Amino acid sequence: MNTEKKLGLWILTALVVGNMVGSGIFMLPRTLSEVASPAGVLSAWLVTGFGVLMIALVFGNLALRKPDLTGGPQIYAKELFKPGSNASTLSGFMSSWGYWIGNVAGNVAIITTFAGYLTTFFPILVNQAELFTIGDFTLKIGNALTFTVCTLLLWGVHYIILNGLENAGKINFVATATKVIGFVLFIVIGLFAFQKANILPFVAPRYDELGQSIGLLGQVNGAAVATLWAFVGVESAIVFASRAKKPIDVKRATTIGLLIALTIYVGISTLVLGMLSHDALIASDKPLIDAISTVLGPIGGKILAAIGLISLFGSTIGWVMLSAEIPYQAAKQGLFLPSFAKVNKKGIPVFSLIITNLLGQLFIFSTVSNTIAAAFDFIIIVATLSYLVPYFISSAFQLKLVFTGETYTNGRSRVTDAIIGILATLYSIWVIYAGTADLKTFTFGVLLLASGILFYNRVKKANNA
Repeated sequence: MNTEKKLGLWILTALVVGNMVGSGIFMLPRTLSEVASPAGVLSAWLVTGFGVLMIALVFGNLALRKPDLTGGPQIYAKELFKPGSNASTLSGFMSSWGYWIGNVAGNVAIITTFAGYLTTFFPILVNQAELFTIGDFTLKIGNALTFTVCTLLLWGVHYIILNGLENAGKINFVATATKVIGFVLFIVIGLFAFQKANILPFVAPRYDELGQSIGLLGQVNGAAVATLWAFVGVESAIVFASRAKKPIDVKRATTIGLLIALTIYVGISTLVLGMLSHDALIASDKPLIDAISTVLGPIGGKILAAIGLISLFGSTIGWVMLSAEIPYQAAKQGLFLPSFAKVNKKGIPVFSLIITNLLGQLFIFSTVSNTIAAAFDFIIIVATLSYLVPYFISSAFQLKLVFTGETYTNGRSRVTDAIIGILATLYSIWVIYAGTADLKTFTFGVLLLASGILFYNRVKKANNA
């Protein structure tokens, strides 16, 4: 692929920001308000922001020190073991499998959020009238229409990407620029509409399903997975490293993108807490629109909804691109099913794209029986836990390079990278622990990861051929 067709700094930055500031910013204010008080929410953002910064620095460092390892953080798993060994291939495949499944689930979280914001213009999407009943299952009009919208968006994006990654990247850039401008305007308006009474008491207990009180530290623990979901996508530039014009652009795009996203998240989350009452926020399927509507009325809500739809459309493009690229890059390195390495004349991993979107279609069926909010909550927990393993592996791989001295010529950078690697590893372990406290989520996550074992023999045979 020639230089003209590769991705520059700002396209890569747009992918990072576009993929991070996707569904999370639109739905998380409600999700976080359920599990944490205002003090818990802000604490969770600060802790997560610091942890993800450490992970981002790991990604940027590895992109420069190991430029031949492209395709995403999961690729580093094979480097933890002896090259060519069964353990190396198995760890690389399982990590890629889990990361891919997480991305597919992430796609659907964004697509369902798109449908949620579309209800501002088409209220029929939440119509509870029954369409038909079969046994214990009842299909409602709103659920059927939401399913249709989600399906059309998924396969419409599929068509756009088939016409070339560069053009899809440019569309994503325009959508990302639009969303950043819209969010800056939201922050300015929110500053004037903020009501202190809505965030009081600032420190307050929350209660679990058994009615037991959860203190501030417990709330931060509970919010850890949800806030991390907002930063999933920080590795986007790493996944496309082989398509970047310059290796240094990968590190710069990751850092710039993270700082832009963190500013947006902290600003908007804080303001929404002060613009809506706690009860109104928890009951909302589209909290940002409801918040802005309290200030500017219905017209303000519709303007923000339009910006949100453009933003989510761009995010969907970025995420589908990312999801198809992961197994493609892994297959090129012998860590995934060989058929996923097939590309068309434009260099698009067409087989990977088709299978990725077919799996996404299966997840979209969750909208048939659940509300948009319920589908979002379930999907983000499963998806986020799928990402944490590759994040942990990346941090562990950096520590391996530090301890062995590989790629290092001076001690100073080695010490700095060791500190960053340790902090990133500890953060990953903490969120994995917090996220798997719920047995149902843990079991489902393990089953999704373990399902990859069914296909591993084909990967092994292809490598031995």
